[in-house]
Amino acid sequence: MASELASILVPIGVVGAVLAALCAIVAGVAIMRGAAGLAGGAVGLWIPSAMLSSTASFASQWMPLLVSGVVLAAMLVIGAVVRAIVSAGEPARQAARTARAESLADAPEPQPAPRATTAPSTGSQPALAG
Repeated sequence: MASELASILVPIGVVGAVLAALCAIVAGVAIMRGAAGLAGGAVGLWIPSAMLSSTASFASQWMPLLVSGVVLAAMLVIGAVVRAIVSAGEPARQAARTARAESLADAPEPQPAPRATTAPSTGSQPALAG
């Protein structure tokens, strides 16, 4: 009976671990990009996927549950570190934008070229006869 139960629960746990890993990857990428809503949604979907991966533990297979937890922790840390690195470079880019905007503001505004006005044709030219 136990082996029959294990033959059902372990594949369900592996599928849950795969889904949890995919959700963790999405959460990590969302944190890197600064999309808090997407990160929250991905972690929200990770929770039931991790619960699904815990079904393999009833057959004494703890690896799917461990994998889903480790992948989430790793992706959250990697996402936070990459986001911090990107944010550290942001003040330099902002300073460059400000300097460029100030240099453009100091430059004199170009004056539009005067438009030449021509008198409309009054039909003083005779039509060519064929």
